[in-house]
Amino acid sequence: MSLSPPRDEASIAVRDRVYVDAKRAAIWGLSVNIVLVVAKLSGGLVLRSSALIADAVNSIGDVTSSVAVRAALHVAEQEEDDDHPYGHTKAESIAGFGVSLLVMFGAGILMIETIRQFSAAATIPHWSAGVIAAVCSVIKEVLFRYTSHVATRLGSAALRATALDHRSDALGSGAIAISLFAAPHLGAFGPYVDPVAALCVCGVLIMSSAKMFLAIAAELMDQQADAATVAKVRDIAADVDQVKEIEKLRVRKSGLEYFIEIHVQVDGQLSVDQGHRIAHEVKNRLLANMPRVRDVHIHVEPWDG
Repeated sequence: MSLSPPRDEASIAVRDRVYVDAKRAAIWGLSVNIVLVVAKLSGGLVLRSSALIADAVNSIGDVTSSVAVRAALHVAEQEEDDDHPYGHTKAESIAGFGVSLLVMFGAGILMIETIRQFSAAATIPHWSAGVIAAVCSVIKEVLFRYTSHVATRLGSAALRATALDHRSDALGSGAIAISLFAAPHLGAFGPYVDPVAALCVCGVLIMSSAKMFLAIAAELMDQQADAATVAKVRDIAADVDQVKEIEKLRVRKSGLEYFIEIHVQVDGQLSVDQGHRIAHEVKNRLLANMPRVRDVHIHVEPWDG
């Protein structure tokens, strides 16, 4: 049976707050990334630094990602309608899926163009390119710490992935800064340090976007939720009076929320009305204790002892 969930005000407030905080973190990421794109791209073109340009492309991908995530969060929190009886929670996953492909494709094209530069006369970029990369690295590390804190507090996998993306950007920009500062002191190898650093950034981009692609694909295929979440659902349901056993439990993640399908066993001698009331109690407790659960589908079965 699929019972319409009567949420209490506290549960609704917690769920709404999850989206408010997640959207705020996305807006901060968007604003910072726009500034970094301008700084890196301008510096890379003026100072002729392939590594800075590669890092700018990375930030362009981050801007696109932030816009997509912010828009998707707005759609995802919308209530169910006649055309979308399960809500719109997968909008976030669909946006992330597209962004991961876009970043992977862009990094591949940039890698090909960087390889072509090895056949041309190589030059060492001005030391100020390293300063730009170093400042960007520090800013990205600060953004990582903020986003990671919000992700941990909300238990948001999407924000946690975004935070890890910020950390990889910070490390990438830091590596570029070190290579650009070191290039003038490496003699004949100095001119090749910048394009090599650019290739490394492209490689990291392709690997991180591929991991993101696989993770989101698993979510879109309704993979079972993490073990801790499944265990919590099982414990809450099993604690309801007159629930004898949990026969089947499926928990799928959809965006920032979860859908649960659960089969509970009760005394087979109970009336239909009593079984219905037990199912209501299981659902109400799950919604009250797990505000990020969007809906619960419960099937009541007789317990055979």
